[in-house]
Amino acid sequence: MTRRIVVLGGTGFVGHALCEQLVRAWPGVRIGVPTRRPRFGTAVQALPGVEIVKADVHDLATLRRVLLRADAVVNLIAILHGNEAAFKRAHVDFPKALATACRELHIPRLVHVSALGASASAPSNYLRSKAAGEAELKQAGVALTVLRPSVIFGARDRFMNMFAQLQSVAPVMPLAGAQAQFQPVWVDDVARAIVHCLQDRSTIGQTYECCGPTVYSLADLVRLAGRWAGHERPVLPMPAAVGRLQAAVMALLPGEPLMSTDNLDSMRVPSVATPGAPGLAALGIEAQALEAVAPGYLGAGQGLGRLNRWRAQR
Repeated sequence: MTRRIVVLGGTGFVGHALCEQLVRAWPGVRIGVPTRRPRFGTAVQALPGVEIVKADVHDLATLRRVLLRADAVVNLIAILHGNEAAFKRAHVDFPKALATACRELHIPRLVHVSALGASASAPSNYLRSKAAGEAELKQAGVALTVLRPSVIFGARDRFMNMFAQLQSVAPVMPLAGAQAQFQPVWVDDVARAIVHCLQDRSTIGQTYECCGPTVYSLADLVRLAGRWAGHERPVLPMPAAVGRLQAAVMALLPGEPLMSTDNLDSMRVPSVATPGAPGLAALGIEAQALEAVAPGYLGAGQGLGRLNRWRAQR
């Protein structure tokens, strides 16, 4: 049985849910969470068996040190915004270094979280780099399972929460990519899928798509976020050219942009389940519906305080 698990990207949204699920699934498990900013790990550090390690895992020698004596590794490291070089560093170069370290240290298990729609021919840097990272890991000869989630929702998400917050202050919602399709999946279901893969060696070599039960347009999701938060606004779909201009301007503003042109390119690929592809059901997980979860966390605590919590996590 796995006793020491290293969760790369463990201080983030999915990482927090995963650490909680690991503690429930394996009493006594030790979980290492490396991060360059230990203050971001306060919440997960409160869980039994979790150790926050100050480390820059993009340095190969440091990565090897962090992974030493690990029984399994979960890679959640990813970025949503950046230029081509930034995506390559996070999604291609790092998985390649991780595969090398796992092979050299004889680590018996690796679960990698990628993205639905990842493809070498995809229109965005994000999706192309995700596909290239998968390829690096698959050819490395490690005991690998890949998960490909659609957009992930949950109490700490930056998706439904963001649209709810925007509608609390804006009279209308101008929206680029309004017809883009998503099949949102609950963060706890993704975490359960990772735990299942760590427990079941028959999942080695497999790729699973993690999706919820329902397909929505982006406009549908924005309306629902506003409705459940108590301030639904009219959605104004924007022409593609205007949307790209808006995203380009947003990318120039300080801080992490709400939308980028690369995000819009990613949304040209429907983030929905591939017919016949293994999904959560193949892992024995019944996906929770958005309607069963999101109203509970969007309906309370609205206001600028919610936005401050996002900023604190950056």
